[in-house]
Amino acid sequence: MVFHGSIVALVTPFINGKVDLVAIEKLVNWQIAEGTQGILVCGSTGEGSLLALAEWQKIVSQVVAVVETRVPVIVGCSAPGTAETVMMAQYAKELGATAVSVMTPCYVKPSAQGVYEHFQAINDAVDIPIIVYNNPGRAIVDISVELAGRLAQLPRIVGFKDSHMDTSRVIALRRLVSQDFALLAGDDLYASAFLANGGHGCMSVAANVAPRLCQELMTSWFAGDLGRFFGLRDQLDPLFRALAAETNPTTIKFAVSQLGYCKNEVRLPLLPVSASTEALIKEALASLNG
Repeated sequence: MVFHGSIVALVTPFINGKVDLVAIEKLVNWQIAEGTQGILVCGSTGEGSLLALAEWQKIVSQVVAVVETRVPVIVGCSAPGTAETVMMAQYAKELGATAVSVMTPCYVKPSAQGVYEHFQAINDAVDIPIIVYNNPGRAIVDISVELAGRLAQLPRIVGFKDSHMDTSRVIALRRLVSQDFALLAGDDLYASAFLANGGHGCMSVAANVAPRLCQELMTSWFAGDLGRFFGLRDQLDPLFRALAAETNPTTIKFAVSQLGYCKNEVRLPLLPVSASTEALIKEALASLNG
Protein backbone atom coordinates (compact mmCIF):
# COMPACT_ATOMS: atom_id res chain seq x y z
CA MET A 1 0.00 0.00 0.00
CA VAL A 2 1.47 3.36 -1.09
CA PHE A 3 -0.32 5.56 1.45
CA HIS A 4 0.13 4.27 4.99
CA GLY A 5 1.82 4.95 8.31
CA SER A 6 2.72 8.45 9.44
CA ILE A 7 2.07 11.03 6.74
CA VAL A 8 2.88 14.54 7.93
CA ALA A 9 0.42 17.32 7.16
CA LEU A 10 3.19 19.83 6.64
CA VAL A 11 2.99 23.42 7.86
CA THR A 12 3.69 26.22 5.39
CA PRO A 13 6.45 28.44 6.82
CA PHE A 14 6.12 32.19 6.24
CA ILE A 15 8.63 34.98 6.73
CA ASN A 16 7.42 38.57 6.58
CA GLY A 17 4.27 37.44 4.81
CA LYS A 18 6.01 35.41 2.10
CA VAL A 19 6.38 31.64 1.74
CA ASP A 20 9.75 30.55 3.15
CA LEU A 21 11.01 28.00 0.61
CA VAL A 22 14.32 27.56 2.43
CA ALA A 23 12.48 26.53 5.59
CA ILE A 24 10.30 24.13 3.57
CA GLU A 25 13.40 22.38 2.22
CA LYS A 26 14.84 21.95 5.72
CA LEU A 27 11.53 20.66 7.06
CA VAL A 28 11.07 18.13 4.26
CA ASN A 29 14.60 16.74 4.56
CA TRP A 30 14.24 16.45 8.34
CA GLN A 31 10.90 14.67 8.01
CA ILE A 32 12.30 12.10 5.61
CA ALA A 33 15.40 11.57 7.77
CA GLU A 34 13.13 10.93 10.76
CA GLY A 35 11.18 8.22 8.94
CA THR A 36 8.00 10.03 7.91
CA GLN A 37 6.25 7.87 5.30
CA GLY A 38 4.57 10.58 3.25
CA ILE A 39 4.18 14.35 3.01
CA LEU A 40 0.93 16.25 2.56
CA VAL A 41 1.39 19.86 1.48
CA CYS A 42 -1.06 22.76 1.21
CA GLY A 43 -3.71 21.08 3.29
CA SER A 44 -5.56 22.58 6.25
CA THR A 45 -2.38 22.46 8.35
CA GLY A 46 -0.47 24.06 5.49
CA GLU A 47 -2.93 26.99 5.37
CA GLY A 48 -3.83 25.89 1.87
CA SER A 49 -6.99 27.99 1.69
CA LEU A 50 -4.95 31.12 2.47
CA LEU A 51 -2.41 30.63 -0.33
CA ALA A 52 -2.46 32.37 -3.69
CA LEU A 53 -2.33 29.95 -6.61
CA ALA A 54 1.22 31.05 -7.51
CA GLU A 55 2.35 30.37 -3.93
CA TRP A 56 0.63 26.99 -3.93
CA GLN A 57 2.44 26.06 -7.14
CA LYS A 58 5.82 27.14 -5.75
CA ILE A 59 5.32 25.06 -2.62
CA VAL A 60 4.29 21.95 -4.54
CA SER A 61 7.22 22.33 -6.96
CA GLN A 62 9.67 22.83 -4.09
CA VAL A 63 8.50 19.83 -2.12
CA VAL A 64 8.44 17.53 -5.15
CA ALA A 65 11.98 18.63 -6.06
CA VAL A 66 13.33 18.14 -2.53
CA VAL A 67 11.63 14.78 -1.97
CA GLU A 68 13.01 13.28 -5.20
CA THR A 69 10.52 10.36 -5.01
CA ARG A 70 11.81 9.24 -1.58
CA VAL A 71 8.27 9.32 -0.16
CA PRO A 72 4.84 10.06 -1.64
CA VAL A 73 3.93 13.75 -2.01
CA ILE A 74 0.21 14.40 -1.57
CA VAL A 75 -1.15 17.82 -2.47
CA GLY A 76 -4.17 19.47 -0.94
CA CYS A 77 -6.57 20.41 -3.75
CA SER A 78 -9.71 21.69 -2.12
CA ALA A 79 -11.99 24.49 -3.25
CA PRO A 80 -15.73 25.26 -2.95
CA GLY A 81 -16.23 24.76 -6.68
CA THR A 82 -15.65 21.62 -8.72
CA ALA A 83 -14.04 23.40 -11.69
CA GLU A 84 -11.42 25.05 -9.49
CA THR A 85 -10.68 21.78 -7.72
CA VAL A 86 -10.20 20.02 -11.06
CA MET A 87 -7.81 22.77 -12.14
CA MET A 88 -5.76 22.36 -8.94
CA ALA A 89 -5.60 18.59 -9.40
CA GLN A 90 -4.40 19.09 -12.97
CA TYR A 91 -1.66 21.43 -11.78
CA ALA A 92 -0.66 18.96 -9.06
CA LYS A 93 -0.33 16.23 -11.67
CA GLU A 94 1.80 18.47 -13.91
CA LEU A 95 4.04 19.46 -10.99
CA GLY A 96 4.83 15.83 -10.16
CA ALA A 97 2.63 15.08 -7.15
CA THR A 98 2.04 11.46 -6.22
CA ALA A 99 -1.60 12.05 -5.30
CA VAL A 100 -4.08 14.73 -4.31
CA SER A 101 -6.14 15.11 -1.16
CA VAL A 102 -9.56 16.61 -1.80
CA MET A 103 -11.89 17.75 0.98
CA THR A 104 -15.64 17.98 0.54
CA PRO A 105 -16.51 21.44 -0.79
CA CYS A 106 -16.79 23.91 2.09
CA TYR A 107 -19.46 26.62 2.56
CA VAL A 108 -21.77 25.57 -0.29
CA LYS A 109 -23.21 22.55 1.63
CA PRO A 110 -23.81 20.18 -1.30
CA SER A 111 -26.11 17.18 -1.04
CA ALA A 112 -24.68 13.67 -0.79
CA GLN A 113 -25.20 13.22 -4.52
CA GLY A 114 -23.54 16.58 -5.14
CA VAL A 115 -20.51 15.42 -3.15
CA TYR A 116 -20.41 12.21 -5.18
CA GLU A 117 -20.57 14.03 -8.50
CA HIS A 118 -17.90 16.50 -7.32
CA PHE A 119 -15.45 13.66 -6.77
CA GLN A 120 -16.61 11.84 -9.89
CA ALA A 121 -15.80 14.92 -11.97
CA ILE A 122 -12.28 15.08 -10.55
CA ASN A 123 -11.85 11.34 -11.04
CA ASP A 124 -12.90 11.65 -14.69
CA ALA A 125 -10.82 14.74 -15.45
CA VAL A 126 -7.38 14.06 -13.96
CA ASP A 127 -5.25 10.93 -14.09
CA ILE A 128 -3.90 11.07 -10.53
CA PRO A 129 -4.69 9.09 -7.36
CA ILE A 130 -7.24 10.85 -5.14
CA ILE A 131 -7.59 10.64 -1.37
CA VAL A 132 -11.02 11.78 -0.20
CA TYR A 133 -10.82 14.01 2.88
CA ASN A 134 -13.81 14.04 5.21
CA ASN A 135 -13.68 16.89 7.73
CA PRO A 136 -17.20 17.83 8.81
CA GLY A 137 -15.86 20.33 11.33
CA ARG A 138 -14.44 22.48 8.53
CA ALA A 139 -16.65 21.61 5.57
CA ILE A 140 -19.96 21.25 7.51
CA VAL A 141 -21.00 18.43 5.15
CA ASP A 142 -20.18 14.92 6.37
CA ILE A 143 -19.42 11.93 4.17
CA SER A 144 -21.37 8.92 5.44
CA VAL A 145 -19.88 5.44 5.43
CA GLU A 146 -22.23 4.50 2.59
CA LEU A 147 -21.18 7.47 0.49
CA ALA A 148 -17.50 6.76 1.19
CA GLY A 149 -18.08 3.23 -0.05
CA ARG A 150 -19.61 4.55 -3.27
CA LEU A 151 -16.71 6.94 -3.79
CA ALA A 152 -14.23 4.10 -3.26
CA GLN A 153 -15.60 2.42 -6.39
CA LEU A 154 -14.34 5.28 -8.57
CA PRO A 155 -11.09 4.04 -10.15
CA ARG A 156 -8.79 6.92 -9.16
CA ILE A 157 -9.98 7.22 -5.58
CA VAL A 158 -7.45 5.23 -3.57
CA GLY A 159 -7.98 6.36 0.00
CA PHE A 160 -10.18 8.01 2.59
CA LYS A 161 -8.93 10.42 5.26
CA ASP A 162 -11.48 10.75 8.04
CA SER A 163 -11.53 13.47 10.70
CA HIS A 164 -14.85 12.26 12.10
CA MET A 165 -14.82 11.74 15.88
CA ASP A 166 -16.48 8.31 15.51
CA THR A 167 -13.52 6.04 14.82
CA SER A 168 -15.79 2.98 14.68
CA ARG A 169 -16.83 4.09 11.19
CA VAL A 170 -13.68 2.52 9.80
CA ILE A 171 -14.92 -0.95 10.82
CA ALA A 172 -17.98 -0.61 8.61
CA LEU A 173 -16.04 1.09 5.83
CA ARG A 174 -13.53 -1.75 5.61
CA ARG A 175 -16.34 -4.03 4.47
CA LEU A 176 -17.10 -1.70 1.52
CA VAL A 177 -13.60 -1.18 0.10
CA SER A 178 -10.80 -3.27 -1.35
CA GLN A 179 -7.87 -4.45 0.77
CA ASP A 180 -5.47 -1.98 -0.84
CA PHE A 181 -7.75 1.04 -0.24
CA ALA A 182 -6.03 3.36 2.26
CA LEU A 183 -7.97 4.30 5.40
CA LEU A 184 -6.25 7.19 7.16
CA ALA A 185 -7.03 9.01 10.40
CA GLY A 186 -7.26 12.78 10.08
CA ASP A 187 -6.76 13.58 13.75
CA ASP A 188 -3.84 12.59 15.98
CA LEU A 189 -6.07 12.32 19.06
CA TYR A 190 -8.04 9.50 17.47
CA ALA A 191 -5.26 7.84 15.47
CA SER A 192 -4.61 4.99 17.91
CA ALA A 193 -8.28 4.02 18.04
CA PHE A 194 -8.49 4.38 14.26
CA LEU A 195 -5.63 1.88 13.85
CA ALA A 196 -7.24 -0.54 16.29
CA ASN A 197 -10.42 -0.43 14.23
CA GLY A 198 -8.59 -1.33 11.03
CA GLY A 199 -7.02 1.89 9.75
CA HIS A 200 -3.73 2.05 7.88
CA GLY A 201 -2.19 5.28 9.13
CA CYS A 202 -2.62 8.93 9.98
CA MET A 203 -2.19 12.24 8.22
CA SER A 204 -0.58 13.77 11.26
CA VAL A 205 -0.29 17.32 12.52
CA ALA A 206 1.92 16.35 15.45
CA ALA A 207 4.43 14.71 13.11
CA ASN A 208 5.60 18.24 12.26
CA VAL A 209 7.42 18.29 15.61
CA ALA A 210 7.63 14.60 16.59
CA PRO A 211 8.11 12.77 13.28
CA ARG A 212 10.16 9.89 14.65
CA LEU A 213 7.76 9.15 17.49
CA CYS A 214 4.69 9.42 15.25
CA GLN A 215 6.28 7.08 12.74
CA GLU A 216 7.21 4.60 15.49
CA LEU A 217 3.65 4.72 16.82
CA MET A 218 2.47 3.46 13.44
CA THR A 219 5.17 0.87 12.87
CA SER A 220 4.90 -0.58 16.39
CA TRP A 221 1.18 -1.19 15.83
CA PHE A 222 1.71 -3.00 12.55
CA ALA A 223 4.62 -4.96 14.00
CA GLY A 224 2.38 -6.15 16.81
CA ASP A 225 4.60 -4.57 19.47
CA LEU A 226 1.72 -3.50 21.69
CA GLY A 227 3.85 -2.57 24.66
CA ARG A 228 5.80 -0.09 22.56
CA PHE A 229 2.61 1.12 20.90
CA PHE A 230 0.83 1.82 24.18
CA GLY A 231 3.91 3.55 25.57
CA LEU A 232 4.20 5.84 22.54
CA ARG A 233 0.46 6.55 22.58
CA ASP A 234 0.68 7.72 26.18
CA GLN A 235 3.90 9.64 25.58
CA LEU A 236 2.42 11.55 22.64
CA ASP A 237 -1.00 12.21 24.17
CA PRO A 238 -0.02 15.46 25.98
CA LEU A 239 1.30 16.84 22.69
CA PHE A 240 -1.85 15.83 20.81
CA ARG A 241 -4.01 17.55 23.42
CA ALA A 242 -1.90 20.70 23.55
CA LEU A 243 -2.09 21.02 19.75
CA ALA A 244 -5.89 20.78 19.98
CA ALA A 245 -6.10 23.69 22.45
CA GLU A 246 -6.65 26.23 19.67
CA THR A 247 -7.35 26.19 15.94
CA ASN A 248 -5.03 24.19 13.72
CA PRO A 249 -2.55 25.30 12.35
CA THR A 250 -1.90 28.06 14.88
CA THR A 251 -0.77 25.62 17.56
CA ILE A 252 1.49 23.51 15.37
CA LYS A 253 3.03 26.59 13.76
CA PHE A 254 4.08 27.78 17.21
CA ALA A 255 5.38 24.29 18.08
CA VAL A 256 7.49 24.09 14.92
CA SER A 257 8.88 27.56 15.61
CA GLN A 258 10.04 26.30 19.01
CA LEU A 259 12.23 23.76 17.20
CA GLY A 260 13.69 26.52 15.03
CA TYR A 261 12.34 25.27 11.70
CA CYS A 262 10.10 28.24 10.95
CA LYS A 263 8.81 31.55 12.26
CA ASN A 264 5.66 31.65 14.39
CA GLU A 265 3.80 33.40 11.59
CA VAL A 266 0.29 32.62 10.36
CA ARG A 267 -1.99 34.46 7.96
CA LEU A 268 -5.05 36.48 8.85
CA PRO A 269 -7.71 35.76 9.83
CA LEU A 270 -5.62 33.30 11.88
CA LEU A 271 -3.72 34.72 14.85
CA PRO A 272 -0.83 33.34 16.91
CA VAL A 273 -1.85 31.29 19.92
CA SER A 274 -2.38 32.76 23.37
CA ALA A 275 0.28 32.78 26.08
CA SER A 276 -1.54 30.03 28.00
CA THR A 277 -1.54 27.76 24.95
CA GLU A 278 2.13 28.54 24.32
CA ALA A 279 2.84 27.28 27.82
CA LEU A 280 0.87 24.08 27.20
CA ILE A 281 2.77 23.38 23.99
CA LYS A 282 6.16 24.09 25.56
CA GLU A 283 5.35 21.71 28.40
CA ALA A 284 4.22 19.01 25.97
CA LEU A 285 7.35 19.35 23.85
CA ALA A 286 9.54 19.19 26.93
CA SER A 287 7.75 16.02 28.09
CA LEU A 288 8.73 14.22 24.90
CA ASN A 289 12.35 14.44 25.96
CA GLY A 290 11.62 13.79 29.62
